[in-house]
Amino acid sequence: MDPLSFTPGLTLVNAFNDETFVFTTPESTEAAEFEVRLGPGGSGGGNAMVHIHPKTDETFTVRSGRLTVSIDGQMHELRPSEMITVLAGKPHFFRNAHDGNTVVIIRFTPAQHQLRFFLNFATIAQNRPEWFGSKGEPSFLLMALTLHTFKDHFYVAGPPVWAQKMLFATLAPIARLIGYKVVISP
Repeated sequence: MDPLSFTPGLTLVNAFNDETFVFTTPESTEAAEFEVRLGPGGSGGGNAMVHIHPKTDETFTVRSGRLTVSIDGQMHELRPSEMITVLAGKPHFFRNAHDGNTVVIIRFTPAQHQLRFFLNFATIAQNRPEWFGSKGEPSFLLMALTLHTFKDHFYVAGPPVWAQKMLFATLAPIARLIGYKVVISP
């Protein structure tokens, strides 16, 4: 699938963390925007993994339901029509904050290749569930390959980014050798 020509409304389900992506806007250099639907207990950002986006801001706008966004360890609960922006480099995660469904618009500014990054992960989660653990955690080698391919898009909070880059660069060829692949490139 070429993300530049995907049909608006493309919907991909990550059953592991009850997260559904709806890709509605074309790729641009200014911003990447898509809808995320979280079921009860649903989470985003790698099963509510604390992470950073070092070169882009991420804005969450709640359409329905309630969303908890943790930024630098501080919890923020958002209701419909409320929004919050996570500045580049700030550790964060998000999750559904109630027993019903939550729908949120996520926007990255500047776009980088965030649309392709999330299209890639959502496609792999839907089509290659065997590449994920029982709790939805991606194989470490799959993560290394993807994060090496999409440099400066997503890192785990805590370990120095330079160390993660070195580790991912070392492991990416091994991941390819044993059959992992990125389905959408930057």
